[in-house]
Amino acid sequence: MSAQHPQPSQSEPSGGPARSARHATEEGSPGRVPNAPGSPSPRVDIEEKAARSVGSGAAFLVAFLLLLLLAGAVAVLVLGIMDASADPDHVHAGVVARIVAGALGIAAVVVVATGFDIVVPGQTSVRQFFGRYIGTVRRTGLVFVPPLTNGTKVSIKVHNFETTELKVNDLDGNPVNIAAIVVWQVADTARAVFAVEAYEAFIRVQAESALRHVATIHPYDESGPGKTSLRGGTDLVSAELAAEVAERVALAGLEIVEVRISSLAYAPEIAQAMLQRQQAGAVIAAREQIVEGAVTMVDQALKRLEADDIVTMDEERRAQMVSNLLVVLCSDQRTQPVVNTGSLYA
Repeated sequence: MSAQHPQPSQSEPSGGPARSARHATEEGSPGRVPNAPGSPSPRVDIEEKAARSVGSGAAFLVAFLLLLLLAGAVAVLVLGIMDASADPDHVHAGVVARIVAGALGIAAVVVVATGFDIVVPGQTSVRQFFGRYIGTVRRTGLVFVPPLTNGTKVSIKVHNFETTELKVNDLDGNPVNIAAIVVWQVADTARAVFAVEAYEAFIRVQAESALRHVATIHPYDESGPGKTSLRGGTDLVSAELAAEVAERVALAGLEIVEVRISSLAYAPEIAQAMLQRQQAGAVIAAREQIVEGAVTMVDQALKRLEADDIVTMDEERRAQMVSNLLVVLCSDQRTQPVVNTGSLYA
């Protein structure tokens, strides 16, 4: 007699769970070690579908019919018991049949009554029949679904949370503290329930992971042309962050509505040095603007004096006037005029 070898189960890849990660990666199985964003392959391949259900009107009708059936079953059972009690020594088959029919009727009512459920607005009911997913109920109010099914309530309202403040190094290697607010909702209830263990904890972890990654590929401040900074390109960075979070949580049936950076600052150990650098940059920019304006004013003054033939100056006098005007216009302190009573060439 040949030995019968058990076939691999549906939840295990061929070869058993002891297969090495290297072997799994070479075969391209879902158990591969690298799980980069954009290429997640969930082991639970399931999508939401509508469960068979009827709305409030039909559900109330079913409830009314069940009440009538329950009343009739109770009456038949009570009458059968009374007849059996009246003459316990001569209980005929009809009495026994009434008792059995009444008991079966009550049991049937109890079984059918398990199909009633109440779904409030903003919630859904994910139905399972002895562990098998049969669909999701999105109707609201009193609904009637297949009996003997149990439901898991899943909220489809818009949720939001703020990530913890993370300390990461930006593109230039400077430590920064950053946090973000994530607005999300459940789009596929079946994936949210069956594809991940706890989808609320899952999205929090994935959001922090995406935030950490995005922060490391951008500088805090503008460091060159064509580079988007965390501080200067907030909208672009937020859009990039939202796209990355959405890509990571798609396998759990979650939809990202919006992601915004809520907190951004240099880490305390370098905050003072970076503040001084920012102040120095602001002073330099202001000086450049002052010098540019002063040169324009001096040029206009010289051209006006010569155009109106107010004074005739040689190159040395022009240089002297330019020097004086630039000192007056560019100085950050109040200047004291000096009146020259002699000749410039004395």
